[in-house]
Amino acid sequence: MKKVFHFGSPQEWYQADAAIVWCFDSRFELAFRKFLKRHGIVNFDAIRVGGGAKSIASPDQESDREFVLGEIRKSIQLHATTRLILVSHSDCGAYGRLHGGFGGDPDAEAKHHEQELRKAATVIAERLPGITVQSYFVDFEGIWEVDSEAAQNAGS
Repeated sequence: MKKVFHFGSPQEWYQADAAIVWCFDSRFELAFRKFLKRHGIVNFDAIRVGGGAKSIASPDQESDREFVLGEIRKSIQLHATTRLILVSHSDCGAYGRLHGGFGGDPDAEAKHHEQELRKAATVIAERLPGITVQSYFVDFEGIWEVDSEAAQNAGS
């Protein structure tokens, strides 16, 4: 092998501040990383799949959900994760995009994502009890928190 780039990384084991299930669409990444940092989330396990939390709420195949749940379990086992952050975003291709799937209606899109995030939180509460779930919808103007507490309590 030939070293092509030199850097130093911490070698110490870490406890994850959170595991984050989010989409691989990078348009919102900079803003969301700033949001995470502002909220003290520095060490996190990123679980990036097309559609983000959709893979838990309404997966195309059940195996998609099982894969993501397995990754969350690994985060819990390997990095003592106690918090899970679920993310969905505007204009997501997995949902048909804003103009295709929601007819260009941002309110209808946001409402749908809110329902999906609550559904995902309910699945998590049923399948992975004990982990705290926070849910966020990201659009082109900001980050919106979805109350997942009711869904978590329903799974307890």
